Amino acid sequence: MNDLCADIGYKSINHHGEQLCGDHVDVVEPGDASTIIVLSDGLGSGVKASILSTLTSKIISTMLAEGLSLEECVETIAATLPVCSVRGVAYSTFTIIHLKNNEMVELIQYDNPQVIMIRNDQNWDYPKTEMNIDGKKIYKSVIKLEENDIFVAMSDGCPHAGSGMAYNLGWKREDIASFMELLAPVGYTAKTLSTMLIEECDRLYEHKPGDDATACVVKIRKREPMNLLFGPPSNRDDADRMMSLFFSKQGKHIICGGTTSSIAAKFLRKPLKAGLNFEGRDVPPISQIEGVDLVTEGVITMNKVLEYAKDYLGENNLYKDWSFKKDGASIICRLLFEEATDINFYVGRAVNPAHENLDLPINFNIKMNLVEELSKCLRKMGKRIKVSYF
Repeated sequence: MNDLCADIGYKSINHHGEQLCGDHVDVVEPGDASTIIVLSDGLGSGVKASILSTLTSKIISTMLAEGLSLEECVETIAATLPVCSVRGVAYSTFTIIHLKNNEMVELIQYDNPQVIMIRNDQNWDYPKTEMNIDGKKIYKSVIKLEENDIFVAMSDGCPHAGSGMAYNLGWKREDIASFMELLAPVGYTAKTLSTMLIEECDRLYEHKPGDDATACVVKIRKREPMNLLFGPPSNRDDADRMMSLFFSKQGKHIICGGTTSSIAAKFLRKPLKAGLNFEGRDVPPISQIEGVDLVTEGVITMNKVLEYAKDYLGENNLYKDWSFKKDGASIICRLLFEEATDINFYVGRAVNPAHENLDLPINFNIKMNLVEELSKCLRKMGKRIKVSYF
């Protein structure tokens, strides 16, 4: 095993006038240190295409996760899905990215635009082997992974962008590769890269896409631990033990909460310097403690982080809000969403009576619900999460 991990992100836009997307992405982790990503493009658009692509990706990812062969997957899809009366074809096109131990990747491609691979910030022409399965021409590649490798899988709605508008024949694959080469050195996450690619497609379509367009980006990077302390312990006698465990961990350290910050400052024997600069009306100012990477207010700040996390997993419309701002919630988002791969939460169970009157969309135990929901979101982002309660 190495210390590499995969950052996975994807985004779609629907055919103009359709409420459902005819493309579908499925990500499965079988539990054998591998990850299977399937992007499928259903024939046509709308409900029918959505059903075809969803079934295709689900069948392939499930069967491959169970150790069945690609031949069996293709045969099962052909036998399961209905045949199109117009085209005479029974299933959608697909791209499979199978990561193994974050050391090797297997690419399997059928009729989708060829996966773009960026290595050393340049488009890399990786080897391909042609296979014939059930009369279908399928390309297979096996590649040894390196840090900062980027793989871009897409449906044909991406290279068709701008056809008859900005470009006579669409936005060609080599043009998309050049576009991604410009973005690769900046250090964006996979989600951001896929969002920027799809936003450019939408622009070329003049915001009226003539086809469903989906981009799935996989970025290989080193693991980066992060530690977040949120709330004082229910038993005051546990404060030193909580602080010792927190500060002994490798990686950056984030402290959320006024009382928690005071306890940490006392433990470190450093002054707590309260901040007075409000970067935004809805997020309290950050503070400073020598030896701590970030000190913020607690519940209000974390609730804002949760709001951003839910959007990040969906339309990612709020990216421009938190990617450049200097308030506590925005900085936490950049640290957790973009930098961290492994996140350790240290959560104190002490109840703050003042929280019960806050106008927040959370009931019962505010801190516990915040941590639970945020942990779920971060896991969906592909982060490794460990939560310790005190």
